[in-house]
Formats: sequence, structure tokens, C-alpha cells
Amino acid sequence: MNMEIHKYIDHTLLKATATSEQIKTLCAEAKQYNFYAVCVNGSYVELAVKELAETNVKVAAVIGFPLGAMTTAAKVFEAKDCIKNGASEIDMVINVGKLLEGDFDYVEKEICLIKEGIGESLLKVIFENCYLTKEQIQKVSELALNAGADFIKTSTGFGTDGATFEDVQLMKDVVKDKVQIKAAGGIRDITTAKKYIEMGVTRLGTSSGVTLVTSGTTNTDSY
Repeated sequence: MNMEIHKYIDHTLLKATATSEQIKTLCAEAKQYNFYAVCVNGSYVELAVKELAETNVKVAAVIGFPLGAMTTAAKVFEAKDCIKNGASEIDMVINVGKLLEGDFDYVEKEICLIKEGIGESLLKVIFENCYLTKEQIQKVSELALNAGADFIKTSTGFGTDGATFEDVQLMKDVVKDKVQIKAAGGIRDITTAKKYIEMGVTRLGTSSGVTLVTSGTTNTDSY
């Protein structure tokens, strides 16, 4: 499994303190270990695309990150801008507050508009499960499926908790094989990563990618 784990990894650096040199290191690691993608903030998309030219490593950009509370128009613009700058995947955060107050139409429409805005590019929808009840996780999984999402994703890694096996199973039960699942937040060891993959997760968001493929010492990054 160690030889294959690299195919699942979105090698991630989203901290406010991330510098250009650190992004270059992230990309160099992604090239070295042939990770599926790097995941960066919008201002670093162009740099990541440049660093990963002539490779198969994709560039994913986060949108409305990490709170999800900006306007839909702002998120759509941000998503389109990142695609224009070379990203091929978008990881958007839902408007958590709108979901919590039961404005399901708002949440679904926003996902739909962002997907429309980026066309054939992949859209991953981040729920931030740590703030949701089990019923809300099921509901937003349904909304994302209806809105045309390519992936649903557990967490930003910046909330009060990250991915859990229980939450991933809830998501899987709703979307079946119609939408892919990305687990993110707190995935730092090979045992955990393998279990998610066995559950049907097709992408892992982690800053511990090198650790996972080399089974070295545990990484203590927050993501």
C-alpha cells in the first residue's frame, strides 16, 4: 500500500504564514513522490503551476477558505480566477452558517454556481463536519450531490476537528459512488490513511504526505 498511497494525496500547505519558498518546497516534494496534487491558497496558484510544469501533479486551489462566509459572487470570482491562473481543481468551503440555519437552497445554489463557473474543472465541496450534526452532514452531502459536485470533503483542517471515520461513512452512505470523497484534517499516519482508502475515500488532504509515503516520524502539523 505504501507504494500506492501517493496516488491519493493532495499535498497541502494552507497556513497564513506560508511563503513562496515553502510553496516551492511543497511542489518539489510533490514531484519527488509523485503526489496526485498540491493544494494551495489562490495567491500561490501561478507559482505552483510554474513549479509543476512538465509533471502530472495537479494544482488545487481553496476557495472561500477557511470560513466559507463570503458572498457567493466573491467565491465564484475567486474560483474562476484560480482556474484562469492554472488550477485544475477547486476546494470550496460551504457557507456553514446558512446550512446551520436551514437555508438549504442557498447552500445548494452556491455549489451549483461555482461548479458552473469552473466548467469541467473538478469541484470539491468542504463541509467542515466538526460544526455539523450527523443529520446536517447527511443533508449537505445530498445538496452537494444535487448541485453537481465532483467530491465532498470533510474539513478545512482549520476547524475544531478534522476527518473522522464515522463522518466519512455518513457521507458515503448518502452519495454512494456518485460523488467522490476527500478526507482531510488530522491524517498523519499510514494506518489512518489506509483505513480511509479502504472505506472508499479517493483523495487525502494532508500536510503529512511525505511521512505517509516514507512511514517516517509523525508529522505534527495542524492540517
